Amino acid sequence: MDLEKRPAQQQKREAREPSEARQPPEARRAPEAQSAPERPPTPERPPTPERQPAPEGCLVVAIRIPVRIVVLVLVVPVRMVWDALVVGGRLLTDTVLRPAGRAVMWVGRAVLVWPCVALWRYAVVPLAQGVGWLAYRLLVVPAVWAYRYVLTPVGHAIAWAAAGVRAGGGWVARGVLAGLLWLYRWTVVPVGRSLAWLVVHLLVVPAGWLYRYALTPVGHAIAWVVMGVVWLVRMVFTGLWLGVYWTLRVLLVLPALAMWRWVLAPVGRFLAVVGREIGEALGHAWRVAGRISLAVGRFLANVFRWIVVEPSRWVYRTVLTPAGHFVRDVVWKPVAAAGRVVGRTTRQALTTARETVRQARAGLRSALFGQPTEPKPVHRREPRAAEARTLGSSTTALTKD
Repeated sequence: MDLEKRPAQQQKREAREPSEARQPPEARRAPEAQSAPERPPTPERPPTPERQPAPEGCLVVAIRIPVRIVVLVLVVPVRMVWDALVVGGRLLTDTVLRPAGRAVMWVGRAVLVWPCVALWRYAVVPLAQGVGWLAYRLLVVPAVWAYRYVLTPVGHAIAWAAAGVRAGGGWVARGVLAGLLWLYRWTVVPVGRSLAWLVVHLLVVPAGWLYRYALTPVGHAIAWVVMGVVWLVRMVFTGLWLGVYWTLRVLLVLPALAMWRWVLAPVGRFLAVVGREIGEALGHAWRVAGRISLAVGRFLANVFRWIVVEPSRWVYRTVLTPAGHFVRDVVWKPVAAAGRVVGRTTRQALTTARETVRQARAGLRSALFGQPTEPKPVHRREPRAAEARTLGSSTTALTKD
């Protein structure tokens, strides 16, 4: 029975597995998703609030208004005087200082720059060119000739002699060096080795034995004693330092710290608040005083225009301009026309007189010296193609008679 039931169960399992394999992956993941617990949503972070300025105390508010009123009363006259000085300085610069500066610059250029430029251009440069030409002809040319035809052959001869001396000296030096090497190898080296062996066996070996077996134990003992003394002295000085440190801390540092914390710091904060308020009050008062000064200046400018400029403009437009036109049309134009006529007549008379004098002078000259001969015209052109050029008819300077 067990053998019969087992194949049946196995057949059912094989029939169920292909059906599950034919299902889509979304359907197979659905039960897993349903069985998994849902995660709670992540809470969003609240936005970071902007940093608010620190609130001001009642002391700052109580100090600010009186200080600003007092500073404004003191600064307004100063600002008005300052603006008046600025306007006066600009007017003085535009009307006096700038033209004076330009005039002084022109005078300085005419007195200093132009003479120096002329002196450099027409005196120094030609003189330097002349001196350079003389130096070239009197120094450079002879020096080049002497170098080329005197010093160069002498230098070649000296170089040849030096090469011969160097070759002979090299042979002599090689022989001396070979002798010294032979003497060093067969004399100095054996003697040095013997002396080194004697020094090692008579001095170095006994000294090493003495240092290892005699001086080293004594040095260790002395080092232990010195270290104990140093430790004892250090402990004594440490105790003294701790005593002095706590004494100074209790007697000086703690009172000074209390004075700083409870007296100087509050006074400094108060003075800093007062100084800051005074500085801000000065800036605010300076700006307000500037606006007040601008309004006063505009009012004074309008008063000046109403009192001086407008009446002057009215007088110029209604009185002076018609009077000037009347004078120009009635007086100046007729006088100018008459002056032009007189000038034209005078020029014609002078021209006529000049021609008369020239004719009289020509007649007198012809009467005394005769009629002058007219110069023959000189033909400066090349001969024509029809005329043949020969030695007798050549126009060159070398073949002329």
